Amino acid sequence: MADFRRLLLGRRLASDETHATKISNPVALAVFSSDALSSVAYATQEIMASLSTAIGHGGAAAAAAGGAAAFVFGLSVPVAIGITLLLLILAFSYRQTILEYPSGGGAYIVAKENLGETAAQTAGASLLVDYILTVAVSVSSGIAAITAAAPVLQDHNVALTLLAIAFIAMANLRGVKESGALFSIPTYGFLVSILVMIFIGFAKWIAGVPAGVQAHQVEAAVGNAHNLAGLALIWVFMRAYSAGCTALTGVEAISNGVTAFKEPSGPNAAKTMIAMVLLLGTMFLGITLLAHHYGVVYHHSTDPRVVQETLLSNLTRHVLGHNGVVTGLGKVYYYVIQGFTFAILVVAANTAYADFPRLAALQAKDGFLPNQFASMGDRLVFSNGILILSVFAGFLVVLFHANTDVLLPLYALGVFLGFTISQTGMVVHWRRKQGPHWKVKAVVNGIGACASAIVMLDIAITKFVGGAWIVIVLVPILVTTFFNIHRHYIKVKSTLAASRTDAFLPSKHHAIVLVSGLHAGVVQALSYARLISGNRVEALTVDLGSDGFHESPAIQKLRADWAYYGMGVPLRSVPSPYRKVVEPILEEVTRFRLAEPEVCLTMILPEYVTPKWWQRVLHNQMAFRIKASLMLKPGVIVTSVRMHLPD
Repeated sequence: MADFRRLLLGRRLASDETHATKISNPVALAVFSSDALSSVAYATQEIMASLSTAIGHGGAAAAAAGGAAAFVFGLSVPVAIGITLLLLILAFSYRQTILEYPSGGGAYIVAKENLGETAAQTAGASLLVDYILTVAVSVSSGIAAITAAAPVLQDHNVALTLLAIAFIAMANLRGVKESGALFSIPTYGFLVSILVMIFIGFAKWIAGVPAGVQAHQVEAAVGNAHNLAGLALIWVFMRAYSAGCTALTGVEAISNGVTAFKEPSGPNAAKTMIAMVLLLGTMFLGITLLAHHYGVVYHHSTDPRVVQETLLSNLTRHVLGHNGVVTGLGKVYYYVIQGFTFAILVVAANTAYADFPRLAALQAKDGFLPNQFASMGDRLVFSNGILILSVFAGFLVVLFHANTDVLLPLYALGVFLGFTISQTGMVVHWRRKQGPHWKVKAVVNGIGACASAIVMLDIAITKFVGGAWIVIVLVPILVTTFFNIHRHYIKVKSTLAASRTDAFLPSKHHAIVLVSGLHAGVVQALSYARLISGNRVEALTVDLGSDGFHESPAIQKLRADWAYYGMGVPLRSVPSPYRKVVEPILEEVTRFRLAEPEVCLTMILPEYVTPKWWQRVLHNQMAFRIKASLMLKPGVIVTSVRMHLPD
């Protein structure tokens, strides 16, 4: 087993080898930016789907006048430009956060230092939920890109998504540096392939190659958009804007992972943030403008079990072919783009794998999550956080059939709540610290906070029925759970500290050996009991065949053998006419504790250990149940005496 573990995860790293896990800027772009960069694969798609839904709910007249697709074009570009402006605002805001918090300036740390624990735990809960959704959405989207290119796989989306999640989890268990190097190829392959596709699309546009939509349809669409009533137009714009803001999920990831960068970590992280924003903005605007030009739209599936062709796949076919039909080299390049789209969407989950365990470890160190989340594994990564993230993401994939049309409405609300808290905390930080140009810096973060809050409310309102209510309900539940965990740890710590002055063991000791039969393991347990308790030892067995008045033949035979092998220890049987084992033992322990509360009681369980790991499943299950029940009894010590069986 140990050799297999080393094969999967690599050699163990000592604590003083932390420097070996630091990553360069190009690798960091792949690790921390893949989530944000990959969102261009579905952000424009969500804008178009939202606008198409608006047509279906009252835009029939507009659709008849200019065509459903043309109506969508009237608002898609303004929405994309608005989202890009918000991206720039957040970029400047988080750049300041990174430089001010070189040890990691995520929403949790900023809120904790400037806004208090409630705000910090709210930010932590929202980001943890968003990271789980990031894995589910990104990997499901990646599999959808593959099934769009190979429809024969469409019935296996859930199984393929779960396999991909397992692969990413295994890569991250090997360490951030190794997973970053592994995932750099998909990230840069996607960047190059999409930028080339955008270049080809604009080149054909400028050259006057006919597109899938006519100019008069675009003009009619713009006119139809203007003819909408004021409130209706605002509502449609809000829905589309909130849907497209999925493009901004992952923007904060670099600020959460500053400590993973090589020194100087702060400036390196800031440079990577700027590079990510420029690439993200270019691809997002490019895809949206081309979708506008080529008349490519998208409609959500009415059946959550049906995964449709993605907008990016459809757009790529229009750019590389004629009327959506690709041939020759164009078809080869289409498959290249779909392959890299699949790869980066799967890799995008790596951003969550980089940040979820770190955030969970911070909360665990502060006592708001179980201590296990703060423990590093063999490869200097927070293994428990990685495993928990994988389990919950896999659960969402199964629950929602790996369908991004259903998963995406849950997305983005949590991350914009984190944006708002983080930027608000930075405003408070500048007011406290002041220093050179502090007012300008506070204004920058203040604008980021206001913009994030407006978008958060937009998402909460427009996506409430579509699934955002789940996040709205879940975050307060998680925050309450965090504080309950914290209060428990504080109570345990104070109780242990207070008990130092009166900690003692009773002067008398009594041992009870639990017996189910007579074998070498029982004899060893009796010897151990005599060693620690002298003559205050007894053996206890449960008579499952007793009628309540007479001992069963099995117990009578045990007594006959006991006279020779029992080492003089008295054997007492407890009748159990209803064939229970654990309950009679607990009753005997309670009786003894009430009769002699001043005596220290040790319950001894003989067990044997098999040489093969799979054989252990076949034995000691009752012993495990008994121990688990006795652990809850105060004043009782539970000891196992193990006999190792030969191979």
